[in-house]
Amino acid sequence: MSAGSVLGIETSCDETAAAVVIEGTKLASSVVSSQVDLHARFGGVVPEIASRAHVDLLNPVVAEALVEAGCTGPDISAVAATIGPGLIGALLVGVSAAKAFALAWGVPFVGVNHLEAHLYAAFLEEPDLTPPLVLLLVSGGHTLLVNMEDHLRYRLLGATIDDAAGEAFDKVARLLGLPYPGGPAIDRLAMEGDRQAVAFPRAMLDDGYDFSFSGLKTSVLTYLRKHPEADAADVAASFQEAVVDVLVTKARRAARDTGATGIVLAGGVAANSALRERVLDVCIEDGFRPFVPSRTMCTDNAAMVAATAWFRLQHDGPTPLSAGADAALRFPGI
Repeated sequence: MSAGSVLGIETSCDETAAAVVIEGTKLASSVVSSQVDLHARFGGVVPEIASRAHVDLLNPVVAEALVEAGCTGPDISAVAATIGPGLIGALLVGVSAAKAFALAWGVPFVGVNHLEAHLYAAFLEEPDLTPPLVLLLVSGGHTLLVNMEDHLRYRLLGATIDDAAGEAFDKVARLLGLPYPGGPAIDRLAMEGDRQAVAFPRAMLDDGYDFSFSGLKTSVLTYLRKHPEADAADVAASFQEAVVDVLVTKARRAARDTGATGIVLAGGVAANSALRERVLDVCIEDGFRPFVPSRTMCTDNAAMVAATAWFRLQHDGPTPLSAGADAALRFPGI
């Protein structure tokens, strides 16, 4: 096993994950245990249930990741865990375990920013990506537009001022009576609908790089109240089209304005079919290099944590064992 082998642990929300990554870009193993079924009947993630499930699942998941990578604890060069943002109870399970493993094996501990990790998932699948890049990070809790000027050096371009895009997907899914998680449900239903059926608003489309999706959610609610007989597939497709239109228009403009060589899509909403297709289309039209992650790299995983940790360890050194978790951690340096 290489001297650059990092064990990553991810427990920021409802996925218990562990992975081994070599020198930041070579994936040796990745194991994810999803809690979706535990939370589905509640219509969303229940923090206490998530934390308890992490406690039960973490050691078996780590053991499986090590076996899959063909290594044991002493072969590992560093242990990393997500320290934020996320659910504080869930984060603490992973951070505590990672510190314990690091102490037991006598290796460095590295605390990783979950948002930065979504970006570094790209370098696991395309190691030759070269900054400057524009990152469109779209998830249930965050919608960010970031200029990656170089490795570990960023400039925030825009963020949501209210609901994140993924949050809007979940809320509209509930309005349509769709199951949790709402994003994939809307994606599937939208394939059967007419995306031009309803002219939902595109808030702040031509106004800077910030996003707003709260008004769009309200527009869907108002429309459904006025048109109770409306075809759900048409509403889903039209809503999705409005979200994608805003996200891609701003990312495209940002790439042009910053002189980026490419656009990187990341986060859970990056699994959305329409968003993936549109990003590829505009990159082809404008000559940008697109990076659209595999769907397994869109959702929370520990491979992205381990990859980020390797780069951070080279640049910053180990994280002090006194460091805690931060549920409201911001994107690094911005």
